[in-house]
Amino acid sequence: MTNHPAIAANRSAVITGAASGIGLAAASKFAGLGMKLTLADANAEALEAAHDRISKETGRPDDIRSFVIDVSRASDVERLRDAAYEAFGDVAVLMNNAAIGGGGALLGDPDRWHRILDVNLWGVINGVQAFAPAMVRQTEPSAIINTGSKQGITTPPGDTAYNVSKAGIKVVTEALAHDLRNIEGCRVSAHLLIPGFTFTGLTAAAGAPKPAAAWTPEQVVEFLLASMAAGDFYILCQDNDVTRDMDEHRILWAAEDIIENRPALSRWHPDYKAAFAEFMKAGSARRQSSEATSLRLESKSSARFE
Repeated sequence: MTNHPAIAANRSAVITGAASGIGLAAASKFAGLGMKLTLADANAEALEAAHDRISKETGRPDDIRSFVIDVSRASDVERLRDAAYEAFGDVAVLMNNAAIGGGGALLGDPDRWHRILDVNLWGVINGVQAFAPAMVRQTEPSAIINTGSKQGITTPPGDTAYNVSKAGIKVVTEALAHDLRNIEGCRVSAHLLIPGFTFTGLTAAAGAPKPAAAWTPEQVVEFLLASMAAGDFYILCQDNDVTRDMDEHRILWAAEDIIENRPALSRWHPDYKAAFAEFMKAGSARRQSSEATSLRLESKSSARFE
């Protein structure tokens, strides 16, 4: 597979939330491709372990820097930027990935709300504002990846603070992509990573086995690289239970709540349970019909040359 041109040996990547989960998987993959790394996380012990692991994997300890930071503090993120440029001279990839979750019910603890938004949303905003101007000035291709969530698109009931933070990341990243493409000569692309059910520290208790439905962080990173190589902005990941088709129809239903003037979050409204089930079933039937048509066309095309 040909990678996005920013992902190349001897260039550098900055990853927040790098001590575990998707961030650690991305760090390991980028290092394996010959990139230099600046890793950041709030968990000092986990970050040290991640640093040591990747150093051993690559045999290139001089190509890795690690910093304990709080992404909700702009000054910490600016310090991270300065350290990355001082160490490696450029930043080819910025991955704003740090996140926390849980405990953000709408009428829940306001302090918890503030912390989730400060880390998840302001962490991304701080990353973009600190790094993007310097990356735009670079002459080599570069990329900014912001980790969102499907919960920021379909916004299921429950952890509302998390949903709001991830919905905000979607808006920020869309605006970033628009701004970057309107800067003359800019060679920085923006990408919104939208993981599915992934087995990470946010979704699993310590020591619990991976659920069969979940993707591993490594699968998410492989999908990320393939999607970036294809030039995708919305990197909508699947998992072992939810297909692309199912995701598309859930997203479409959520958007049509406004158009159809349905009750808010009608997917979870008892009066719309049967209608939603029929909508999903019809979507599956349409997909199967489309696939069957494609197969017939391919078969006819092949027959002409036999």
